[in-house]
Amino acid sequence: ELQFGVLLVDRGARFMGFTPEGLRILDWARCIVGEFRAMNAEIELMKQGNSGHLRIAAISTALPILSLLTNAYWVRYPGVHVTIATCSSAELLSRLENIEADVGVSYLDEESGGRNAELPLYHERYCLVCSRSLPFMDQATVTWDEVATLPLCLPLQDTRNRRIYDRIFQEVGVAVQPALECNDSTVRLSHLRAGRLATVMPRIMAGDWSMPPELAAVPIVAPDASTMIGLIYPKRDPMPALTAALVNEARQLVPVLTAMS
Repeated sequence: ELQFGVLLVDRGARFMGFTPEGLRILDWARCIVGEFRAMNAEIELMKQGNSGHLRIAAISTALPILSLLTNAYWVRYPGVHVTIATCSSAELLSRLENIEADVGVSYLDEESGGRNAELPLYHERYCLVCSRSLPFMDQATVTWDEVATLPLCLPLQDTRNRRIYDRIFQEVGVAVQPALECNDSTVRLSHLRAGRLATVMPRIMAGDWSMPPELAAVPIVAPDASTMIGLIYPKRDPMPALTAALVNEARQLVPVLTAMS
């Protein structure tokens, strides 16, 4: 404050927030710290070869595709230590902004403030998962209207995934009152195995789920709704070498991910 001659923090008995000048300086500080860290990481990479630390933040529904990405990445950079943090789409953007993650895998229709670059990877499409004894499981496909007639176990309403489902149900003109709401996949699986409840999940996630033989997945159509998933990373020039390498590997995987989804 002495250096700039402006107040940066609203003061009271406790911290009350930043002034407009403080918020602007915070933006600049994040940029400076981010560039400084990227420079140090690149110098270490040049000194030590294939080494460094890459931090990935991802939404839970995209976790099944991460092993494809990291394994392709390690072919070129076997010495890089990778950290993967699971978080909500909103928290992911916050992590990128606060330099707590180098790259994110999330929905691409989130508001990013123009600070991040994006690489579309695949369309997230959805399926019904439940016991083979429940209605509609002998069909090749099922409609959202039909799904709404089943006793459902869905994620909590504070998740982006659930909001997507609610929006689609609303678009087809049906109201859904889940019998169970839970974000934990283990809890959902145990309730599905009991044979009474059904759930909706991305097809890629269902394909990666080691489902017991009494459960099955059926694609949901009418409408065949989808949401774009992609790579999100801060706009920097030059781009950090480790991030640039991951973006390149992700770009090569797009045809594979498209076929899987």
